[in-house]
Amino acid sequence: MKKVTKLMLVAGISLALVGVGNSGALNNVTSAASAPLKVGRVEAAAHGIKCFTVAVAVVQNGVIVAASLDDYQFLGSDVATGVPNSDKDFGKNYKDPNMVLASKKTNAKYYSEHMTEEAKSTVAYDKNLAAIEKFATGKTIKSLEATLTNKSKEQVVDAVSGATLVDTQGYLKAILSAAKAAK
Repeated sequence: MKKVTKLMLVAGISLALVGVGNSGALNNVTSAASAPLKVGRVEAAAHGIKCFTVAVAVVQNGVIVAASLDDYQFLGSDVATGVPNSDKDFGKNYKDPNMVLASKKTNAKYYSEHMTEEAKSTVAYDKNLAAIEKFATGKTIKSLEATLTNKSKEQVVDAVSGATLVDTQGYLKAILSAAKAAK
């Protein structure tokens, strides 16, 4: 009896979906929403020469609809969590066994404290990146490129509400490169 009830339930749901599909209710999606999403990913030197940045941008119709940033740097294994396999064969190739390749986002608490001590930073590292990601999201590739072309490094920092990183421009350039690489 349970099998018959389940079968009837599945059949009912299937018929309901087929009915909705044929009703045209799902055919009124705007062309912008139905345009394909394209994803671009680049590695960049957005912040100096002691780390590298991975930037990802999701683009739809020339508009950046999502962005993600992270920096990777060798940090002390006593204060930072390394990338996966740092404690396995991958980590055996580190020049200094007391250092691990680490995501600054994963280690945001430690890295933010370090930046407070070293550079008097008042905004946590992950909050800075979130503000930069938010700034890029919703912009067209052309408008982000114009911002980066027409504003000085300092003006770009001022334009991004909530971000205080000196290298804000470098992070936005990395997002722009990822957006242009989107396929």
